Amino acid sequence: QVQLVESGGGLVQAGGSLRLSCAAQGFTLDDYDIGWFRHVPNKPREAVSCNSKNGENTYYADSVKGRFSISRDKSKNTVYLHLNNLKPEDTARYFCATVIYSGNLCVEYKYWGQGTQVTVSS
Repeated sequence: QVQLVESGGGLVQAGGSLRLSCAAQGFTLDDYDIGWFRHVPNKPREAVSCNSKNGENTYYADSVKGRFSISRDKSKNTVYLHLNNLKPEDTARYFCATVIYSGNLCVEYKYWGQGTQVTVSS
């Protein structure tokens, strides 16, 4: 079965950290540009971070620069989003997707997961 499966979300206090995982099943993640997105009901979906398949280019939304980082583990066919110094406004459902990524354009394409909920308490 071809899918992306996210995990690692949860409830954390402001200032805390989480590591979200996105495991690819049925295909090789390193063949694709990959992105993390977040969505809050009644608000537009936001591209949080995107990473090119060659690892040379990475995008971060201004709202998370300096706090979040994206990484890949080829051996585990997994991409991670490291969330540090979390703020209540980071509360959202986070999901990963293969993307079309060029410059500041990062658009979901072909595969995406169901997401994992991150809730940050003040």
